[in-house]
Amino acid sequence: MNARSEWKYIYRRACTLLITALACGSFYFVWYRFVTRNNQTGHLTGVGNQLMAVGIYAVLFIFMGRSMHAFKIGVNRKANVMASLCITLFLVNFIEIFVSMAITGQFRFGGEFAWRYTLLFLAQSVALAIISALLISLYRKIFPPLQILEVHGDHENHLPEKISTVRYKYNVEKSIHYEELDEFAGTLIRKYDAVLINDLPAHDQNHLLKLCFEKNKRAYLVPKISDVMVKSSEELNLIDTPLYLLRNTDIALWRRFFKRFFDILLSSLTLVLFSPLFALVAFLIHREDGGPVFYRQERCTINEKKFMILKFRSMVVDAEKDGRPHPAEEHDDRITKVGRVIRSLRIDELPQLINVLKGDMSLVGPRPERTEHVEKYKQDIPEFAFRTKMKAGLTGYAQVYGKYNTTALDKLKLDLIYIMNYNLKLDLQIIFETVKILVQKESTEGFSEERISEILDKE
Repeated sequence: MNARSEWKYIYRRACTLLITALACGSFYFVWYRFVTRNNQTGHLTGVGNQLMAVGIYAVLFIFMGRSMHAFKIGVNRKANVMASLCITLFLVNFIEIFVSMAITGQFRFGGEFAWRYTLLFLAQSVALAIISALLISLYRKIFPPLQILEVHGDHENHLPEKISTVRYKYNVEKSIHYEELDEFAGTLIRKYDAVLINDLPAHDQNHLLKLCFEKNKRAYLVPKISDVMVKSSEELNLIDTPLYLLRNTDIALWRRFFKRFFDILLSSLTLVLFSPLFALVAFLIHREDGGPVFYRQERCTINEKKFMILKFRSMVVDAEKDGRPHPAEEHDDRITKVGRVIRSLRIDELPQLINVLKGDMSLVGPRPERTEHVEKYKQDIPEFAFRTKMKAGLTGYAQVYGKYNTTALDKLKLDLIYIMNYNLKLDLQIIFETVKILVQKESTEGFSEERISEILDKE
């Protein structure tokens, strides 16, 4: 690790300590003011109780913060970090209502703790969001983007452009074909902070990876489908040769049971909670053009089983009156005024909770594709059918870490990461990450005209 990388980690740890100290300090202020006013027995202001209260809060905040990626100063986008901090604060302060009642031994204080911690959450969210934004801005000034050398193969793609959109972290300064590398490749690599390995033949990729390892240079590469599968393997130490095991089995019965129970419980609660929003959106959609409120479309779920997905209508009636699929473009004039709002906030997806209750979908899983799209994608990528090894989801790995217009191959890789690593904790993480992507405009980007033509030309 070079000096620059070491200072980066030191800065991030210092930021984590500062944010944690501010969160714990503000909690302690509220906690201490309350217990001093309600300390009939005198034990609540003891050093032991104070340390226990603050200690529990600190442990919860650090644990939740790491799980929500709230401390990724300089790594994630500002909006992501701020959203992560808000979710972390909400969860910690909610849990603290019950922890504080347990510490005081007085459950009658539940209401008192609830409104105090609600105000605390609001104040902490504003303050820490501002502070984290300032810390990120300072990080970007101190540590400029990595200067990257791209080594590419024969296949043209947009990977360098995608990497360069994260301009606060990466700058692809030079791009060369892998055949241009010679015996002086090591000298060339030393001039850059990292190497972007873009779709090279296996032999050349392996050689370049070893060279980067030898020169202590970062290497970035896009995994192939088999790489995703191998990464999820289990290491076995039975013989004197490294051995990896890929079980390639379906989800265990007990996990399927808990996933279904989780789906029914959360979808039911969410439908009840958002019923006023459902009524308002339905009224606005019908009021705008007098058309139907809901839109139904055939999609694929587990084992390519077909079902009718339910969504709030966000486009004009008969948007596909010619019977052919027309994916939404970035500035599609078929989208209604109400549609633009509900699509940007993902509200149009909420009726799919009914599909979840029916068992057609899960809360988390690969996004259900249109049946005609599945057939088209399978012609070019036969492995695209792997996505249907698990029930389709309202949200999922590809929805959280991809975009609406992410390519079929990238969707497949992202969803395979989920399928190969599935557990209930991952489901919870994706649900919380889904809340955060609402602040990302690019997550709802439509298809460009070129991508529309590409899809339609394959019919």
